[in-house]
Order: sequence, then structure tokens, then C-alpha cells
Amino acid sequence: MDISTLTFDQRDEFNRRAIAEKTISLLTSDIEVSPLIIDGDWGTGKSEFCHKLINLMKVSHTEHQLIYVDAYKADNVDEPLLTLLAEIMKLVPKGLQQKSFFKKILPTLKFGLKAGAKGAVGHLLKQDFADVADDFDKEIKQVSDKIIDSSVESLLKGHVEASKNLQALQSALTELAKENPITIFVDELDRCRPDYAVAILETIKHVFDVVNVQFVLVTNSTQLRASINHCYGSEVNSQRYLDKFIGFSFVLPEVVQSQYGKLVAIAHYVNLIRSSKALKTSKLDQGGNVKFIEDLIQVNNWSLREIETFVKHLEIYQVLTGSYAFENLGNNILTLLGVAIFCFNPEQKRKLTKGVVDGKSLTSFIGCYELYQWENGTKGPTINETIAAVIANESSDKIQEFEPNSETVAANYEERFQGAFKDGHFSIDTGERLSISREAINTLSFANG
Repeated sequence: MDISTLTFDQRDEFNRRAIAEKTISLLTSDIEVSPLIIDGDWGTGKSEFCHKLINLMKVSHTEHQLIYVDAYKADNVDEPLLTLLAEIMKLVPKGLQQKSFFKKILPTLKFGLKAGAKGAVGHLLKQDFADVADDFDKEIKQVSDKIIDSSVESLLKGHVEASKNLQALQSALTELAKENPITIFVDELDRCRPDYAVAILETIKHVFDVVNVQFVLVTNSTQLRASINHCYGSEVNSQRYLDKFIGFSFVLPEVVQSQYGKLVAIAHYVNLIRSSKALKTSKLDQGGNVKFIEDLIQVNNWSLREIETFVKHLEIYQVLTGSYAFENLGNNILTLLGVAIFCFNPEQKRKLTKGVVDGKSLTSFIGCYELYQWENGTKGPTINETIAAVIANESSDKIQEFEPNSETVAANYEERFQGAFKDGHFSIDTGERLSISREAINTLSFANG
């Protein structure tokens, strides 16, 4: 799916439209918020949100000129200034206007870029701006390699010549954005090489401090701080350094705003299950199934991408096993456990396929650390606690924390588990229940023949 065309009208399962509207209100206000950071961990849907935000702003504020830059795809150019100027030039009508704009920024390209970027400029112009490519070739031949090489980093170091070039560039940008403000969205900054990510920040700060030109950075600030420390050393206060460049930042919320609140990740899981043709009859979006997955997500901090990986493997399992893959709660939960282990816990995957049940690690994987002593008249255990009891019972090594303190407790758990299979075509005896999880792993490994 091409997410660049997505809108909130098409999909807004995380209730983020309101966040986008608030972001737009800031970007179109008189308050200086640039560069604005949209922060979030990897796999939390930042890029999709960014595209939806852009598409919403295109409709609500047609006077604004919007640019999207995938920094990760551009870091091979090794010149953030060139990357950004190339996208800005696309806003200028072709012909005389584009040639005029190019002539204004040409001194910066001649003197402000690294020597190795000359060829990149020529190549880029020939691809996207044929009308000005010849002009660049003529101009660049007039500048010796010695001059260019001696001007490396001059734009940012404040040399006299660079200062003049910078003023010319900023004047051209000011004129271009005078009537129609420019907002540049820089995505995937956290995936770039550390030096390139920092170079983008510094280029924005030192070059693009222009009226009506603003930036939105879509990134993981933790990774961005790591990039700063990589470039300048661990002794540098990366947050304080970053604060010098940032106008405003916010983190995409992890909870869908509703009456009771719901993790974005859970909402994503449920939506994926309900939209899946392969899983439409599985009931994995209901009751105890969802509760089990919710705990797994919270305990293991799955990202949205990891949830997508998980659901894809559920679909694969369904296709490989047929219509009875998910037939009752007990079978479902142990299958979900097996698929989760296959996807995200290679060590336990290896052990289970060899018949070794590492009870301590598996109970921790589902967020349980001791047996809930379920006496008659007390609140029953959660589905995760019930499965933890099964795991502990079949563990290759006895787990003291999961020993029932009475025969009544043991009997209650056995009754609870048997009930989970009451709607199925078979039951599983004690000592063999994790074979369902093992079977799921073997199926996905193509080890079942």
C-alpha cells in the first residue's frame, strides 16, 4: 500500500486526526514552532501519520507549499543542503522562473558544497531540472577544484564568501515563500547515518532560518540523541544540544482516546484481525484472545510493525493448517503463544522444538512471575495466569514460585483449562498442552512434513 496517499477519512483507527489538526493549527499560527518534532519509537506509525497530516493540510490550507523528504533514502547523497534545495526547486515553475531561482542559489552550490557533491548536483539537475543543467555545467567549470575543495564546510563555518552565498540563498527562499509559506516534512531521520542526521539538523538551523519556511522532523528523539553523541562524544549533553535546534516537540500517544482508553497497539491488532480475509472467522479479536495479546504487547513492548509481523504469521498459520486452526479459547491461546515465540523469541523457539520447556522464561514472556493461588470463593485467574500455570506444570525445571499451595488450587486450574477446550474437537491431557504451541512453531518452520 502506498501510504503517501492515505487520509484520515480512509483510516484513523488510532484517533489521530485530532492530533493532526492541532499540529496544523500550530504550523499555521504566528508562533515559532519550527523545527517541530513528531516523536515516537520505531514502528509506531509516524510515517503514516506524517503523510495523513500532509494530505489533510493540503485540503485545509491550500496556500501552503508542502514538501516531503525521506531522509533515509537521501543520505547516500551525503549533502543535506543539496537534498533540501532539490525538493524546494520543484516548487518553482519551470522555465525562466526556475532558471532565475537557480542563479540565485548557484553560488551556494558552487562554494558551499563538498567537492564530491559537484557530480551529485550535475546528476540531479540532469534528472529533474533539464532547463538549468547546462547552466550549472558552465558555471561549475569556472570554479577550480582547488577553490571548491578549500571551501568544504565553509557554509557552516562562517567564511566571508559563504556568508555572502548564504544571504543570497536566504533571500531567494524568502521571495519564494513570501506569498505561500513552505513547510518541509523530513521523515525517517532516526534511520539515517548519525553524521547525516546531525548534518540535517545543523543545515536547517544555519541555512533555513527564513521567514515562512519551517520544518517538521518525524523521528525517534532517543535515536537522534544517540546520533549526536556518536558525532560529538558521550560527554556531550545530547538533549541540551538538541534543544538548541528544536522549536516544539510532541510524542505520538500510545493510547487511543476513548472512554476507557486503549493501547494503540491493541487497536492496531484488533483492526488487522478484523480486516484479514484469512482470519475473519478466527474470533482472535474477541474476549480472552485479545486480553492475552494485550498482556503480551505490554510486557514485551511490541511496536506496530511487530504487531503487523505477528498478524501476518497468524495468517500464514491459518493458511497452512486449514479451517480448524482456531477453534476454541484454549487452542487459540496456546497457538497465539507459539506464533509469538516463533516471531520474537528465537531462544525459546529453539528450546521448544527440542522438547525443552524453559518455564521461567516463558512465564516471564507472558508477564507472570508467580502462581496466583486460586482458592474457592476468590476471584479467578486471568487467562495469562492460567496459561502460566500450564507452562509451569510442563516446565523441564520445577519453578518454586508456581507451586500450588493446595490440591484445591491445582484442581481449580485444571478445571479452568479443561473448560477452555469445551467447544473443541479434542482435549489435551496434562503434560501435553504446550504441544499446541510447539505445533504452531513447527508449522511455521515447515517442520511438520
